[in-house]
Amino acid sequence: MILSDARILEEIEKGTIVVSPYDRDCLGSNSYDVHLGKFLATYIDDVLDAKKHNTIQHFEIPEEGFVLQPDMFYLGVTEEYTESHAHVPFLEGKSSTGRLGIDIHATAGKGDVGFCGNWTLEISVKKPVRIYAGMPIGQLIYFPVDGEILVPYNSKKNAKYSGQPNRPVESMMWKNSF
Repeated sequence: MILSDARILEEIEKGTIVVSPYDRDCLGSNSYDVHLGKFLATYIDDVLDAKKHNTIQHFEIPEEGFVLQPDMFYLGVTEEYTESHAHVPFLEGKSSTGRLGIDIHATAGKGDVGFCGNWTLEISVKKPVRIYAGMPIGQLIYFPVDGEILVPYNSKKNAKYSGQPNRPVESMMWKNSF
């Protein structure tokens, strides 16, 4: 079951869902639109290593926009900081974004109850496309949880992405033991 606009508003009033900045016009019938933040990042190394801390370089999207290339992988970030304390948030692309050939996440569209931060986007494109800071990029939908949450994400000792800033965050796979 997905929360409706009325239920999302109720949860925002209760403080179990937080969106900042919040704009009532971004609330759809069962989702909340999020926007592309002003920073992108790319990995420095051409070959990434799952056991290594792969570093990234950040850059700001200029006012005239930035052209994403199909042979590149970009990390972006949502303009919105969000918190979800009683629901599972899912980040999906908007149909308008998809129709431009922009994928906003490779695999990580689901958040955890207790996630607090800006969302890092895993962006790839099918053909060159100019993007702009502040453009609608995706939508958050919220699912209720059945059962008690014993340890929310923001309370886990190994929560690698809790409190993400307004800049893209690189993979923290290297912090896992394998």
